[in-house]
Amino acid sequence: MRGSLIKKLPFLYIGTIYSQFVSFIRYGNSLHDWMNIKRLLLFGCLLLCFLKGKAQFDVEFTNYWALNGFYNPAYAGQTDKLNIYGTYSMQMLGFTHAAKSMYFGADMPFKFLEKKHGVGAGFFNEGIGLLRNQRFWLQYSFKLKLFGGNLGIGAQLGGLSISFDPKNLYLGEDESSKNDPAFPSSEASGTGFDIDFGAFYTHPIFYAGLSVSHLNAPTVLLGDNNEIKVDPTFYFTGGCNIKTKNPLISIQPSVMLKTDMVVFKADLTVRALYTWNEKVYYAGLSYSPGNAVSFLLGMQLKDLTVGYAYNMFTSKIGALSGSHDIFVNYSMNMNFMGKSKNKHKSIRIL
Repeated sequence: MRGSLIKKLPFLYIGTIYSQFVSFIRYGNSLHDWMNIKRLLLFGCLLLCFLKGKAQFDVEFTNYWALNGFYNPAYAGQTDKLNIYGTYSMQMLGFTHAAKSMYFGADMPFKFLEKKHGVGAGFFNEGIGLLRNQRFWLQYSFKLKLFGGNLGIGAQLGGLSISFDPKNLYLGEDESSKNDPAFPSSEASGTGFDIDFGAFYTHPIFYAGLSVSHLNAPTVLLGDNNEIKVDPTFYFTGGCNIKTKNPLISIQPSVMLKTDMVVFKADLTVRALYTWNEKVYYAGLSYSPGNAVSFLLGMQLKDLTVGYAYNMFTSKIGALSGSHDIFVNYSMNMNFMGKSKNKHKSIRIL
């Protein structure tokens, strides 16, 4: 019967914690040594939560509202520009083997047979603990006008690669523990085929999207004896633009709901935008019930948008061990669609 390497990871961390504790009793006498043990224990608890909620296979960027193409293939070509975007996330700073994620993507519209279409491509890389998760994909979206806005229906085909590297697994000074068959000693990796599907609607004052990732529930084999099954995950994203009495200030609330039909997660965000001398500045707050509070800052200068978010956990992890998210977006008018009547440069700044 095939086992799951994911299920074995808690035992790997238990072994690491045990060996660190034995080493501390024998040789350690500093506060730094004790803090390392506490961090390992807390990270192990987080890992168990990760394993219980399979929806956590996909990373959750705090700036989700600026990365619609990552969550929904129907977003490709939704604007009249060539969009190039990237983001980098450093999660749970201060913890050993904490997650680091990177995403790079691009999309553009084009016309064929007098119809509007969109294409996109993306690459994602994440390292967490002893695992590395990589994805790459191509997107296609068909566009049609509906109720004064634009509806996109899209699909995404790609591949995912998962690898396990035990070279940084520390089992202490005891030679017998290094030869324990319960701890993998060689690197293992596997690949799988991945399918996403979605619909995305934009209007001059709001947008909404519904998508499902890993629609085919791919299974990745790691070597001969281990496998990881990736369950489908459903997303709903939406946002709108609220004008104020001051023409220079607007309010943009947004939401992302995520579930694998077992675990449910919500992100609620509000940003205030201030326009001055062709520049747009924003600041905002995001709240994930039972998880975290995030602070957002950013600006748009012509076709370049830069944003930063700090994700502060509301659990016992602590405010200083949060996550940092940085994103950059560049939009270029390549005249693929001819002269645009849309006054909005991007649905990120409606």
